[in-house]
Amino acid sequence: MRKLFYIACMLCGLSIASAQEINCTVTINSDQIEGSNKQVYETLKTSIQEYMNSNRWTNMSYAEQEKIECSMLIVVKEAADNMYKCEMTLQSRRPVWGTTYTTPLLNFVDRNFNFTYQEFDRIEWQQNTFTTNLTAMLAYYCYLIIGHDQDSFQRLGGTPFFQACEEIVNTCQSASMESSEQKGWLAFDSNRNRYALINNLLDEAFKKYRNFYYEYHRLGLDEMSGNVTNGRARIAQGLPVLKEAYRSRPATYVIGTFLDAKADELVDIFHNGTDKEKKEVYDLLMDIDATRQTTYDRINN
Repeated sequence: MRKLFYIACMLCGLSIASAQEINCTVTINSDQIEGSNKQVYETLKTSIQEYMNSNRWTNMSYAEQEKIECSMLIVVKEAADNMYKCEMTLQSRRPVWGTTYTTPLLNFVDRNFNFTYQEFDRIEWQQNTFTTNLTAMLAYYCYLIIGHDQDSFQRLGGTPFFQACEEIVNTCQSASMESSEQKGWLAFDSNRNRYALINNLLDEAFKKYRNFYYEYHRLGLDEMSGNVTNGRARIAQGLPVLKEAYRSRPATYVIGTFLDAKADELVDIFHNGTDKEKKEVYDLLMDIDATRQTTYDRINN
């Protein structure tokens, strides 16, 4: 389904060649760390960027213009003895059919992005083998990015990539690493970590949510360039799935990650909606995500 977005380019005679799947821009902020070797962060940034953008993560062929655009911001909180305790924000996006607009797919914060690293260490991924926590986390997020992208183009299209994430989680749970590095992988460490997210995405209970994720993008956003009213109505029709999932499991992580990415977009979609759409969507979002009231109030303003 993703190929449909690029047929126009093919018809114009552009060459389509096999390429890596991801185009990620990496930024490392070490402002909180004083008196340390700042060059190590430049080396680390380059290594991470090359690792994510140069590896082949799937057996699919991606043209250059098909690469998934994403960004990674790593904020270093502590650094000592080659151990780095960081917070990482990951964002990915994809184009909306017939427009110049790109819709956010992920806006995810990992508050335990902790790893050991010595300058010029090789960052190298080996399938089903634990090398370092940094390589494992980066591979996990590459597959997470691809999985969300595929889910937005095809019903449950991201499943094999989410399963790859699950394999990484399982490998890391039994790997030998520092206690601070274990945070994020453990089942009972938190209900808002890497384990919890992939557990939600592969849970049969959330299949309706993932079907809605597809419909939101392909039958909602992608249709809006031709008929805004119909596309918006399709999104409104599917939103109750979020409420259903939230009420059945209030601690569900995946619904929160969806709204982290989509809250502002939902406001932009529905502030021009009908009075009925505005009321129903506003009430639903406030029911499941009241902490963002200021954002959702803009629907009615």
